[in-house]
Amino acid sequence: MSSTVCLTFDFDALSVWFSYPNTSPAMLARGEYGARVGVPRLLELLRRYEIACTFFIPGHTIESFPAEVEAILRDGHEIAHHSWAHVDPSMQTPAEERADMERAFDSLRRIGVTPQGFRSPSADFSAVTLALLEEFGFAYDSSLMADDYRPYRPRIGDRVSQHEPLHVGRPAALWEMPMCFELDDWPHFQFNFAPYRNGTSAPSKVFEIWAGELDYMHAHVPDGVLTVAMHPQVIGRGHRVAMLERFIEHGLSIGAQFRRMDSVVMSLK
Repeated sequence: MSSTVCLTFDFDALSVWFSYPNTSPAMLARGEYGARVGVPRLLELLRRYEIACTFFIPGHTIESFPAEVEAILRDGHEIAHHSWAHVDPSMQTPAEERADMERAFDSLRRIGVTPQGFRSPSADFSAVTLALLEEFGFAYDSSLMADDYRPYRPRIGDRVSQHEPLHVGRPAALWEMPMCFELDDWPHFQFNFAPYRNGTSAPSKVFEIWAGELDYMHAHVPDGVLTVAMHPQVIGRGHRVAMLERFIEHGLSIGAQFRRMDSVVMSLK
């Protein structure tokens, strides 16, 4: 029985803060921390443990922080699609969503990347997102939560409402690498005034959750895959990087593999 962990990082930098009602210079500085401090600190940690992982990077970040993005590529990590500027697709028209996806593709092409994967900002979809991902030829998505430790085929064309039971659509051509908010550092650690979010969890609490999920998967789900979603501007704080290192060491102690998402998807049948 083998267990796989995909460490993934949403390198949103400044772009995530534009989705808030009143974006201030202080908020943008928090995003810059992710590039200035978080990314170099995380890359050093990953080099020490010889771990390759996946970075979901908006086009806005690619063009704002090219040196940091180049360092990610140079260290052998996967770069995947994460929109142009972290706009929730459920808030876009179909035309806006398509244009946003294409603009982000242009940024990725300019750095020589043909993305295999996609993660939606805010982990949310519009009614057309999945069909767009299939049309653009993505191998996988990592935004949905219909499973926990098993990649699956998400469906296109489901019909359901408060007054109508589920009518099942067809399986998509791409894989879903499921994630969840319990395994996302933002809800645990990112403080905000308005809208208010406490975000001051102790790393020991989060380690207990993440390690508990890994241990359960390792004991009960053969060949399970655990997705952990992080943000350099959040996990990059010293006490949190120390927690991430402890989590890595725990995974290695039970024989877990740490892999890029694209390499996991290539091995699926």
